[in-house]
Amino acid sequence: MTTAPTGPVPLPVPLPVQLPAPLTGPAFGSYRPDEVAWLLTDLSAADLEADAALRESAIQAGRAHYAESLPVEYQPDPAYQALFDRILADTAARLAHAVGAVTELVLAERGPDVVLASLARAGTPIGILMRRWAQRFHGLDLPHYAVSIVRARGIDEVALRYLATRHDAASVVFVDGWTGKGAIARELSEALAGVRAAGGPAFSDDLAVLADPGHCVRTFGTRDDFLIASACLNSTVSGLVSRTVLNRDLIGPDDFHGARFYAEFADRDVSGVFLDAVADRFDGVVDQVRAEQPALAAADRAVTFAGWAAVERIRQQYGIASVNFVKPGVGEATRVLLRRVPWKILVREADHPDHQHLRLLAADRGVPVEVVPDLAYSCVGLVRQVHGESGEG
Repeated sequence: MTTAPTGPVPLPVPLPVQLPAPLTGPAFGSYRPDEVAWLLTDLSAADLEADAALRESAIQAGRAHYAESLPVEYQPDPAYQALFDRILADTAARLAHAVGAVTELVLAERGPDVVLASLARAGTPIGILMRRWAQRFHGLDLPHYAVSIVRARGIDEVALRYLATRHDAASVVFVDGWTGKGAIARELSEALAGVRAAGGPAFSDDLAVLADPGHCVRTFGTRDDFLIASACLNSTVSGLVSRTVLNRDLIGPDDFHGARFYAEFADRDVSGVFLDAVADRFDGVVDQVRAEQPALAAADRAVTFAGWAAVERIRQQYGIASVNFVKPGVGEATRVLLRRVPWKILVREADHPDHQHLRLLAADRGVPVEVVPDLAYSCVGLVRQVHGESGEG
């Protein structure tokens, strides 16, 4: 006969929350499973797309956050797709050089055991290219993940927990395509500082990008404001994955942020074409990259956020309510035309070859292109203010 305990019964130790599993292609996205693991929740079945004008009005009115829904995916016509093909052919070597430069800088400063964590989605193809460079020239098989960061909401902390349980947090290098005025670089720094302050792991906020025209990071391939061809398209050059979504009706506290897999666009997918076109140029630029690496490492790479000051001047000059309506650089100006309700495009030169796609998109949408010779960036996209003073988005 068993005697019942007379003292207090100890409560069971709570089990740790089980972290979700990453998503990989071909079940999610068109990239090979060895090239990236998406730390995302699959929201492909959710109804998330909204008309651009209605979405913009709700965001600017403060009724919605930009990451709660998705813009309707722009599908290029044959003329624009042909232009993308020409741009990729013309710029692949320059992109390969920037990939090599930033990868060599990362490996020299952070060592060979780095873990790449791309900021989905613009950073994802760049992380894959950096991984390919490290494989080809260093024999490294770098782990590569894609994680979500949302302006004014921070980085996905469930994804950070996942990374910290499997890797040394100090080895993680966050990757993005380019910087504009530096909003995401600042968001990353603030979010990671908050995680550390709360007793969490110490991740480095040294964001690695191909192009840093705003002087927002210290690890970059170039500070020229040049065209990264993957900026010209949306999901069809980004593994058929949408931009990330943080909608609390769909994402629980222990879920990764979400995204859609646009499997229906598979016949238009050029994600692999983009990667292969750039990687095919690696051998032709590696000697130059290696020769230039010591000078790049020793150069003045101070973070000044000079671009932010330039954006503030543009905001004042054009009577714009918030810097969030001013999107500097080729990549950001392209996003304005692809995703937002554009007001106008500012360019430093009327016929710059990097702006062919901008001129085509602007003409298609009836958006004026204004030449501003003393522009700090090669181009700037201005979002139309459709509601009051809000600057969210």
